[in-house]
Amino acid sequence: MWVSEVRPGRVNDLAAAKELVFAALRPFTGLMPCLADGGYEPAGRGIHPPVRKPRGGPELDISAQACNMLLRSLRCLGERGFALLKQRWQVLQHVTASPGKIGGIARAALVLTLFEHKMLT
Repeated sequence: MWVSEVRPGRVNDLAAAKELVFAALRPFTGLMPCLADGGYEPAGRGIHPPVRKPRGGPELDISAQACNMLLRSLRCLGERGFALLKQRWQVLQHVTASPGKIGGIARAALVLTLFEHKMLT
């Protein structure tokens, strides 16, 4: 999991990821796929969102279904991590702090959660 600083204005997560993450990942996308959810479909080469069924089209073939199943099984670990982070730390449920401090609070909560679950020593 990764937590960025708060971006100025109304920057959505795809724009923030393109600016802060994808440029750093580009050298590695040929070696290791970057798995993403459906909202990252326009992210570009090396970013692997699920395969969508065409509207009104045939069902996905078995290889696309298997790819989507594998993608979901790997992504669920990250989704569970974020859910655990938000559930464990009440301060992340209804943030009223200054936007400049939210990133630091979220990163501190992530480190403490990893330590608590013995994933960090």
